[in-house]
Amino acid sequence: MKFKAGIIGYGKMGQTRHQAINELKCAAITAVSEPNLKEELEGIPNVSHEKIINHPEIDAVIVCTPNFLNKDLTIRSLNAGKHVFCEKPPAFTAKEVEEIKEAEAKSGKKLMYGFNHRHHDSVIRMKEMIDSGSYGKVLWLRGRYGKSVTEDYFNQWRAKKELAGGGILLDQGIHMLDLFLYLSGDYDVVKAEVSNLYWHMDVEDNAFVILKDSKTGKVASLHSTMTQWRHLFSLEIFLEKGYMVLNGIITSTMAYGEEVLSVARNRSTAPAATWKDEVLTKYVSNNSWRYEMDHFFSAIEKDTPITIGNSDDALKLMRIIDAVYQQKDF
Repeated sequence: MKFKAGIIGYGKMGQTRHQAINELKCAAITAVSEPNLKEELEGIPNVSHEKIINHPEIDAVIVCTPNFLNKDLTIRSLNAGKHVFCEKPPAFTAKEVEEIKEAEAKSGKKLMYGFNHRHHDSVIRMKEMIDSGSYGKVLWLRGRYGKSVTEDYFNQWRAKKELAGGGILLDQGIHMLDLFLYLSGDYDVVKAEVSNLYWHMDVEDNAFVILKDSKTGKVASLHSTMTQWRHLFSLEIFLEKGYMVLNGIITSTMAYGEEVLSVARNRSTAPAATWKDEVLTKYVSNNSWRYEMDHFFSAIEKDTPITIGNSDDALKLMRIIDAVYQQKDF
């Protein structure tokens, strides 16, 4: 093993990251920090956050904690000379991300964020086709991402603004906004309607967001919801010479259905495209966790920049989320 790493937060995400690292054999997990660990890990001590951050033999810290801890643990780890991989969201606001970037610059270490959807094979394929230019410029995007929750959600940290920072937008919609930026570039106009009509928590249960690039005119539309009684993931991208529609996303429970990418080119005569014109690709394996960890540890090993999910990406994203929450009226 080339590197030694510690995982802070060993719930579902910490365990998922550990599994991917083991499969890749890119690092050895030498310690975890989890106050609610259900059973001891063989040969891996469960220690305090501080011990992982300041351990002289640990090269990288993987942060998989509730949202309110992300900024502090990231800055402390960078200041201690560690490379850091942190789950989303990076912080609660763009200003806080700027503070993180200052610590990153001083440390000279790698910092990567867990914008996991970028690493799905379907999204990688979409990115390749868009960047090739063969489908022309992006005209518009429409993303819908929703799930249902039960009343026990009220007892979870995600339902409390001081711990989560926000509701469904910061929990799940952030992934779709990130895909908008990754696949189609920047936006400078943000309009939003944010509500909590059903669950009546102090965080939102629905967010409708419209983004516009005033230079090109392209528009992106997001509906992020926790009142989607049947889980849904759908991303549509329409370009000058065709379209790409991704329905479903592979998860451990397959609650969002199969991951199927539909692609078709425009035709010059009506109808522009028919169902028969579509090329369908069904993705049956989720390689994203391995791809993500490989990108992080490869950047450390080769001393190359983080190009997928870096702090610049995080800052752009949080500026948009700031603009959305500024339009919240509850």
